[in-house]
Amino acid sequence: MKLNIVYFVALLCLSIVVHQPWAGATPRMQEHDKTHADIDIDLSEWELAWSDEFDYADRELDKYWESQNGPSGHILCSRWRENAVVSNGILELVNRKERRGGQDWTSGSIWTKKKFKYGYFECRYRYAEANGTNNSFWLMTRGADPKEGKRFEIDINEGHYPNEVNTNIHNWSDIRTLPNGKQTHPSDSKSYTYGTRHDYSFPLEIPVTTRKIRMVSNNGPHFHVREFRVFSEKRGKYPPPMSKAADRRLAGLVDYAKDPKLIITSSGSYNRQTKDEFAVDGDVATSWITQPKGQKWIEFEWPSDITVGCIQFINGWNDTKSDKWVGMASDFKIQYHDGKDWVDITSLDVTTSSNFGTDYHTFGLKWTEDEIVFYLDRKEIRRERNEFAFSESPIWLSLAIIKWDGPVTDAIDGTSMKVDWVRYYQPKSDDTDEPE
Repeated sequence: MKLNIVYFVALLCLSIVVHQPWAGATPRMQEHDKTHADIDIDLSEWELAWSDEFDYADRELDKYWESQNGPSGHILCSRWRENAVVSNGILELVNRKERRGGQDWTSGSIWTKKKFKYGYFECRYRYAEANGTNNSFWLMTRGADPKEGKRFEIDINEGHYPNEVNTNIHNWSDIRTLPNGKQTHPSDSKSYTYGTRHDYSFPLEIPVTTRKIRMVSNNGPHFHVREFRVFSEKRGKYPPPMSKAADRRLAGLVDYAKDPKLIITSSGSYNRQTKDEFAVDGDVATSWITQPKGQKWIEFEWPSDITVGCIQFINGWNDTKSDKWVGMASDFKIQYHDGKDWVDITSLDVTTSSNFGTDYHTFGLKWTEDEIVFYLDRKEIRRERNEFAFSESPIWLSLAIIKWDGPVTDAIDGTSMKVDWVRYYQPKSDDTDEPE
């Protein structure tokens, strides 16, 4: 396929729209938003106005895109044209461990020479397969304040490996300085984690007898374990993990994690207020928060054998504004010790089930004068009122190395954000009117 630019001639009608001032909502995160889930974008109502399929030689990229060439103060890498590579119909933004521009890493960031306003935007791409990377498809105005609205940034997706989607709306015109000297601006953020859940219950078809149970995780960032339960055998159903009954004394059911003689050891804690003992205190409001780096684990040891019929745990944290859970572990194993070796009871690894680094996904945005609507694989995930994004913007594709998404390690070197295509649609014109 070739780069297509279709020009439309349309009759412009003058209209007056009154916009309320942007409220500057505080950032919030949430799991998959069920409100707008599974609503498809109907492309039969749109026509392709522009696209880049990257089916040309690498040197041709410069005809259509500008590139950053220099350092970046807010991230851990400088970004250069050489890190944007077109080959075999794919654009790769490549991370390299090399000292350049005063920074220890390099990556790539490009934006279109053409500017766009209103329509449906989408990009099909894969994440760089490493924690500590930010894989972005976005819109942002450049230069001074526009004649209409504000300087804005709409992050259609700032993707974090392996399974996190982040959508952000920024107002860059109304920057203010706080009493502590730091600058802030109105922004609204929502994040979505796929392939995980906050509450787990694992009844064992064949109970196991042991003195040791442990949970092990290679999750990149730190995470919360709010409650970990080790139940005895029981006929019938176990209480739901989030129910109050799960932490009460119930006839015929023992939670061995409440044993006063239990010995708990762990890989570490985030700080003194998030000790491992909070994982078994019977209060989901408190939690053991793992250390930020390295393998995370917590181990429970009893003075004598116990027979385990079910294991439950609650992880992540609940955003009270949206009543959604986020920050769940993307992988874990729960194991018991048989006297010689550790044996798996159950495990999860979203890199084999919801891995945005191995699977291509399509990230979309419908931008109108009234609304900003975000899509994943053409299904709606978020809808907001458009308060200030009323001017033209280039399309941006960027890869960055960041410290707030897990450890920055040599595993990043050579990874890349792989872009299959970028497309821009406009609503189909109404040609159904009868001629006069």
